[in-house]
Amino acid sequence: MLSRLVVPPHPVDLGLTLGVLQRGASDPSMRSIPDGLWRASRTPHGPSTARYSRDGDAFEVRAWGDGAEWTIEHAPDILGCRDDDAEFVAHHDVVRDARRRLPGLRFCRTLAVLEAIVPTILEQKITSREAHRVYARIVARFGEPAPGPLAGLRVPPSPETLATLPSWEYHRCGLERRRAAIIQRVCARSDRLDKLGDDPIDPTEARRVLQHFDGVGPWTANEVSAIALGDADAVSVGDYHLPNLISFVFTGERSGDDERMLELLEPYRGHRGRVIRLLENAGPRMERRGPRSPVRDIAAI
Repeated sequence: MLSRLVVPPHPVDLGLTLGVLQRGASDPSMRSIPDGLWRASRTPHGPSTARYSRDGDAFEVRAWGDGAEWTIEHAPDILGCRDDDAEFVAHHDVVRDARRRLPGLRFCRTLAVLEAIVPTILEQKITSREAHRVYARIVARFGEPAPGPLAGLRVPPSPETLATLPSWEYHRCGLERRRAAIIQRVCARSDRLDKLGDDPIDPTEARRVLQHFDGVGPWTANEVSAIALGDADAVSVGDYHLPNLISFVFTGERSGDDERMLELLEPYRGHRGRVIRLLENAGPRMERRGPRSPVRDIAAI
């Protein structure tokens, strides 16, 4: 077991910053604790388990497994210490208020592109709740026990496992053939994704590389860029709810599209993703006018 005390150069809210990594309460690769969280991951040197907990104004990071040294070395990345919002200017009262209420919201940088892209592909065209259930099943069935003392934690499956997993195994987890095929194609070329994390490049270029994969469009590329590369300007165009939220917050209009959303966010270029995350967590809420989408279970079909 290795340990390190990380002192962030700015306030960090661990729950908000790393909460985007947890795919639902049943995600077997993460476990929340009262003062922090546990996370199992694959590093360039092997599986690792990390425990992040607050120690005053600092964070204590403990790590186990073959990838423990890598995890300790890159702890500042995942805690959002590299995220600099010094040049971020709030041009609207609603954004200024959200920032005041959430001073510790930071963009983490996991450098684990594959671990970000697989659950993001699962969220294409379906509800997050449905996608989280599928991801939990995949990790529980095909992942491996995580190193360290916490029982029940599992490391997400390797790209080799996911690339060769038969389609019927994905179906048993609740995933249809189309998205299963996308995951198989992406994992078969995991070497290209590893390079994005091993030697981080400009996020704009990274999004372009990601979209070379068949089935990975702008929405998926932006979601992955935000999580794996700490891209605070990532805007997930093609999202079902996001344009409506941005239009409502800035204009009071209940309906919007990608073009209108990008127009409204243009003054924040460089920090557009930051504005979105602030508003999602501390902005006004639109009253729901219809029933929630039903949650399907493809495994039962």
